[in-house]
Amino acid sequence: MNAFIRWAKFNLVGAMGMAVQLAALSLLNRWTSGHYLYASAGAVELALLHNFLWHSHYTWRDRRADATRFRQFVRFHFSIGLVSILGNLALTRVLVHGAHLPLLISNMVAIFCCALANFRLGNEWVFGERAGRGTQSGWIGFRTSSRYAAAEARLNPALSIRASENLPVR
Repeated sequence: MNAFIRWAKFNLVGAMGMAVQLAALSLLNRWTSGHYLYASAGAVELALLHNFLWHSHYTWRDRRADATRFRQFVRFHFSIGLVSILGNLALTRVLVHGAHLPLLISNMVAIFCCALANFRLGNEWVFGERAGRGTQSGWIGFRTSSRYAAAEARLNPALSIRASENLPVR
């Protein structure tokens, strides 16, 4: 699929996820009586669950056969989830306390700031196509060698791409 189309799909899902996150934040902030960081963390988690379902069925549906759904879910949470939660909590705190912006505006800014990193993580690692030959594009756009792929396969056999069979190791 064309990267521009996938980016557009990612942003459509992201817009829906932002609506989920901001609505949840508004409600949770009322229920947690004042500590907005707890409410932010809960809202981000709800948005992550929403986004994972939509991304796996819409944005990257052509890549679903490459890995089990559980593996994608774990990768999603350990990459996009960490970027989203840590980025949201840190940026929201700075913007609320430092810039004195309202909570929902601060949270929106944090969401936008995390979007590009999250797309790259999703496209290249969470829902990335299986590597099998030669060099492949790394998650930040650099080329990674077959030696790296073979080393990763040896270190984590559960995520093995059979690199030792397909790729030369020196």
